[in-house]
Amino acid sequence: MTKLTLTNHVQTNTTVLENEFIDEHMAKANGEYVKVYLFLLRHLKGPGGIPTISQIADALDDTEKDVIRALNYWKNQGLLDYEIRTEAPAAVPSAEICASDVSDIEQFRSRKEFREILHVTEQYLQKTLSHTEMDAITYFYESLGMSADLIEYLIEYCVENNHKSIHYIKKVALSWYEQNITTVAQAKCNTVFYNKNYYTVLNAYGIKGRAPAASEISFIRRWYEEYGFPAAMIVEAVNRTMDAIHQPSFDYTESILKRWFEKGIRGPEDIAAADSEYFKAKEQKAASRENAKAQKDAAGRKTANKFNNFESRSYDMDDLERRLLQQ
Repeated sequence: MTKLTLTNHVQTNTTVLENEFIDEHMAKANGEYVKVYLFLLRHLKGPGGIPTISQIADALDDTEKDVIRALNYWKNQGLLDYEIRTEAPAAVPSAEICASDVSDIEQFRSRKEFREILHVTEQYLQKTLSHTEMDAITYFYESLGMSADLIEYLIEYCVENNHKSIHYIKKVALSWYEQNITTVAQAKCNTVFYNKNYYTVLNAYGIKGRAPAASEISFIRRWYEEYGFPAAMIVEAVNRTMDAIHQPSFDYTESILKRWFEKGIRGPEDIAAADSEYFKAKEQKAASRENAKAQKDAAGRKTANKFNNFESRSYDMDDLERRLLQQ
């Protein structure tokens, strides 16, 4: 039997892989994607530089499309970045990978401002930053163009809301970027707006002492942003939910607000008109049922009367008995 010897001692000609990659990413990723990542990590600091996509494909016996799919996956995970460069006038484009895993971090670590961002982030998270976390901070600073103050407020805001996961922090950063939030003042206005709206809904449900869950935030954002309802309309839907089923249910409230949205109901006066129409239709339906029942009962009585329309006759039983005896 072949003996397998494992060691975690750092040796020469060794590629170091962080535990976080093994714990958080490796099990979730396609095996071919993992091969591409490890191959890139192996050659990141090699004398030949970063290999091209065609070189990676040849080395791993993959197609170039497979390699690009792997790179896209790791890019979406926030672990590396790359770009395709065409060298003219060559007939076949050559691809170069610009890995941001280590090189970008090392580049920005030379900047005092960036070092301060990393230090502040470690203070808020109360731990030494992992490679993935440093890469994410680099992404905020370089790719999203966030200022040091804005990144500090981003970390502070997420930690104060009990979210220390870098994946959650990245989602918030991307949300701010999509909303063109570039200053701390804008971010504070945004967070105050959402915090106020979130807790307005939770209070209407009678939920106290906790922050909204991710699924609840998804519902609330849809009601405010996609449906465009003001707080008063949402609270009214929540109140109707509690009156109907006597317990918080975001799904039930969603059914109410979605129906209002589809019917073009946008304000209290629209609700009043819709309620009037609903109760009128309900009364008509009840009257229709009563009318149908009355017609059915009348038809039943008419059928029963058919058996009662014979002429009633009387008989002299003593006379009948006498006649039978005579016979």
